[in-house]
Amino acid sequence: MRGRSMRAAFYDGQGPAAEVLRIAELDDPVPAAGEVRVRITVSGVSPGDTKKRAGWPGSPMVYSRVVPHSDGAGVIDAVGEGVDAARIGTRVWTFGAQSYRAFGTAAEMTCLPQELAVPLPDGVTDEVGACLGIPGITAHRAVFADGPVAGSVVLVQGVLGAVGSLAAQLARWGGATVIGTCTRSTDILAASAVAHHVVALDGPDPAAAVREFAPGGVDRVVEVSFSDNLALDVAVLADNGVVASYATRHDPTTIEFWPMAFANVTLRMLGSDDFPVASKRHAADDLTAAAADGALAISVAEVFPLSRIAEAHDRVDSGGRGRVLVSVAGLADSGE
Repeated sequence: MRGRSMRAAFYDGQGPAAEVLRIAELDDPVPAAGEVRVRITVSGVSPGDTKKRAGWPGSPMVYSRVVPHSDGAGVIDAVGEGVDAARIGTRVWTFGAQSYRAFGTAAEMTCLPQELAVPLPDGVTDEVGACLGIPGITAHRAVFADGPVAGSVVLVQGVLGAVGSLAAQLARWGGATVIGTCTRSTDILAASAVAHHVVALDGPDPAAAVREFAPGGVDRVVEVSFSDNLALDVAVLADNGVVASYATRHDPTTIEFWPMAFANVTLRMLGSDDFPVASKRHAADDLTAAAADGALAISVAEVFPLSRIAEAHDRVDSGGRGRVLVSVAGLADSGE
């Protein structure tokens, strides 16, 4: 007998958003042992989600059907065996819902391991919660993987991006002095909201501008484009500094070995799906605490109803500032 149904977005094959994303009624999911079911209010869209849908290199179609998006927020409405029933009715934010899993948050309900549903403090909106997952955990790992940053100088390349902005705010929350970079001089004012000092990459000598503010060099770099910025990073790093990179524009790319060897530089490459479990838990705890402290300001570019999820994916792929969200509960238009 068919169970109750929910509304969900999904794709059965990879390709352009408008061609492959569908919305239909699917059976309500039932939480397995160790899982919770979350009634989703807001689903966060990240570039990784759209790359998986598009069939980006290294993102094969592993499952016959995928409900996209790893990030979201909502309320637990059912639990599986072994999960405390007291969790029912609690607000949570989610991460990793579609990491090595077929069913993410672009649906009215999703089931996931209980540790991937993190309590959302009072005073923190669902919209903020839906933005913490992929970019927040990546940002946290980039900033803190090599230990505390109190008293350090952290350079965040691309400080206006989703990961960069959160990295800058987490580093400040952790007691670091933060230098941010932006692409154009016209972006300095906006970037100043999250960094102590901002350097525009279109200036005459960005490395000198960083060194002027931090004459002893920077201790850590959070890097958005390894291939484009490594030379600058090495030019401004203090001895024993770290470059933590989560993206690159060109692959493969070359590096200058000896300048980094003489400075004892550590290169840390970050792939968010495969961070150690303990690191993800640490990140989730810190992100929740920072959000509760009011230390995280997140810019939302646009909120789309579930019926317009293809437009939301296209909006992410077009670039630009601010997070893109999909409203699942509340059904933001009459077509829902």
